Amino acid sequence: MFLAQTGGIVAAVVISVILLVIAGYCISRIRIVKQTNKYVVERLGGYYATWGVGFHFLLPFVDRVSYVISMKEQIKDFDPQPVITKDNVTMQIDTVVFFQVTDPKLYAYGVENPVGAIENLSATTLRNIIGELDLDETLTSRDIINTKMRAILDEATDPWGIKVNRVEVKNILPPKDIRDAMERQMRAERERREKILLAEGEKKSQILLAEGEKESQVLKAAAEKEAMILKSEGEAESILKIKTAEAEGVRLMREAEADGLKSLKSADVTEAVLKLKSYEAMQKVADGQSTKLIIPSDMQNMAGAVASIAEIAKATKEAK
Repeated sequence: MFLAQTGGIVAAVVISVILLVIAGYCISRIRIVKQTNKYVVERLGGYYATWGVGFHFLLPFVDRVSYVISMKEQIKDFDPQPVITKDNVTMQIDTVVFFQVTDPKLYAYGVENPVGAIENLSATTLRNIIGELDLDETLTSRDIINTKMRAILDEATDPWGIKVNRVEVKNILPPKDIRDAMERQMRAERERREKILLAEGEKKSQILLAEGEKESQVLKAAAEKEAMILKSEGEAESILKIKTAEAEGVRLMREAEADGLKSLKSADVTEAVLKLKSYEAMQKVADGQSTKLIIPSDMQNMAGAVASIAEIAKATKEAK
């Protein structure tokens, strides 16, 4: 009886262990796929399915996950590759490739080592492109190189389920002697530009000085012209006043002679007035710009005639 009970307990324990092992194994066959991954599943050694996001279960002893593939864009920085330009200059160029898996099945079974295949394909493509360019074109045509490499790599990797988004030339390293020659050339070019800028600055400075001198001469000439005009206008006005005074004196004398007493009654013409008019005319002539002054010889006769007219006027007034 005791042996029977003991055997039952052992059997129960063994069965429990077996069940636990089976349960653990089944749990280990559960797979939860993340959003950024794809699982390539094989059944009995052949491709079975590609699992996406969610909960999945592998059949025991039948299914297995052969590849876990990331669907995110990947970046591969490849080592510098020796290339030869069209003018036989050897240089080192390294590239950076941005690619993304589009078909997990083709990526898993299309090529043995996809990343290595891309690296080798990138190196050969780069050599072909650089072989068609000389040194100067290689240094200044990064965009052209990037575009050509991307197009060629994208087409070549399409059967592998890979999409090449971008290719960037990271560094272009010519030989040291070429770099030294380029630095000397750059230094000479900068010195030449500096001399040109200095010469242009000196030229503009001379032009500005000449224009300033010219403008100064023009302004000076204009000032002299205006001064001469004002001087001439002043002399003309002075002469006009003198002639006006002389004409006024002559007019008054003629009116006195012609009208006689009628004109003298108003006492507009007297000896003092005529003398004053004569003195004012002589003063204005003396204030002019002339260096010589000629006094009329008949000035005394004119004064005498004026005095006679004044006497006649007085006598006529007394007679009335």
